[in-house]
Amino acid sequence: MIYELAEFEIKDGQGAEFEAAVQKAVPLFQRAKGCKSMRLERVIERANSYMLVIVWETLENHTVDFRGSEDFQAWRGMVGQYFANTPRVEHTTNVVAGF
Repeated sequence: MIYELAEFEIKDGQGAEFEAAVQKAVPLFQRAKGCKSMRLERVIERANSYMLVIVWETLENHTVDFRGSEDFQAWRGMVGQYFANTPRVEHTTNVVAGF
């Protein structure tokens, strides 16, 4: 499994609208090839910051299949207006699991 960690800084006062847009976009991820789960987390220590965590079967399911799809364009159209700057996106793989 590959974990996509996307950090978003949202424009002041638009957190609720951003959260609603992400909720509306859930079906895009549900039907994406290789997408196992997604969740949006609000960062407590930094106002206007969110982390989107998506689990993919393979890196290519995100970087090729999803990013090359019309659903990716729809996703960016739904949420892009709320970005204060360019999102930071990284991919990880688990190396130690405790419990």
